[in-house]
Amino acid sequence: MLPSNDLLTSLEMEEIPSKIYKMNIKENIINGYVDELESVRQTVYKILNTERYEYIIYSWNYGIELSDLIGKPIGYVCAELERRIKEALLQDDRINSIDNFEFNYEQKNIINVSFCVNTIYGTFETEKEVNY
Repeated sequence: MLPSNDLLTSLEMEEIPSKIYKMNIKENIINGYVDELESVRQTVYKILNTERYEYIIYSWNYGIELSDLIGKPIGYVCAELERRIKEALLQDDRINSIDNFEFNYEQKNIINVSFCVNTIYGTFETEKEVNY
């Protein structure tokens, strides 16, 4: 006898809450909780500060590849940064899009990239400093 399809039709998708522990980067402590937009902001920080494929605890879809940009021409680095940031952050279901990229490379071998992150909870601006 074959199982009925009742089990499959009665399943409902449920969104997991975004409440996570609050990281206080400046004081180097974790205390309290954050939710929604602040949770996404913290997740963006973590993704952009984790080198992809370097830590076995993370999925291969988590993090960003930055180490291979060292020594490359600035035009290549800027184009790749935009692509790689989008690729890394759009893995999170709460992020709808990333846009308004601005690059500042006044310091030697350092690019400061700023951009807007559009989420289901709202929009925020963030930045990342990258050595190249």
